[in-house]
Amino acid sequence: MNAKLAVFASHGGSILQAVLDACGQNELPLDVVLVISNNSGSIALDRAREQQIPTAHFSSQTHPHPNTLDESIVSALRQAQVDWVLLAGYMKKLGPKTLETYRNRILNAHPALLPKYGGHGFYGRKVHEAVLASGDRESGATVHLVEGDYDTGPMLSQVRVPVKSDDNVDALEARVKAAERKLVLATLGELVNRKLAAGY
Repeated sequence: MNAKLAVFASHGGSILQAVLDACGQNELPLDVVLVISNNSGSIALDRAREQQIPTAHFSSQTHPHPNTLDESIVSALRQAQVDWVLLAGYMKKLGPKTLETYRNRILNAHPALLPKYGGHGFYGRKVHEAVLASGDRESGATVHLVEGDYDTGPMLSQVRVPVKSDDNVDALEARVKAAERKLVLATLGELVNRKLAAGY
């Protein structure tokens, strides 16, 4: 039996789509059973609906009190019998109840070589702009377990991507995103297979 995955995404959902494609081709021992967004108009929700995957919009608009928001997210995850959570371009912090309930089972993908270019304010194009401004010769992506603050928690895997002398933000972002998607799929597969082999 496949493990059950919930994906949190705020905008385009390109990582979500890569996961859905891999699951559909039986390349991952996972079923995406729920997609959550803090943005009711996110493309990620549209991608999920196209494949008849349950979706939910949770935000300060739907739940103005942070504790109620946190409890509602946990309730939705439990109702879907979620085993693993993937944050894929999700721009909000998770609440303490969600973090505790799914401790060591929440993964985040970040488009940089953490701990560099991580934390509050480093997301999307801003990461790649900072890398180019710094003159760094390489960038990359990181998958890590999630703790309380932005981009914190034990790192599981990284992939390095060279920064070319003629790179602009669009070119670097495209190359990092492609590597990040592959890294997420490989890390998810390894982690879940290890747990399944251990009888989880």
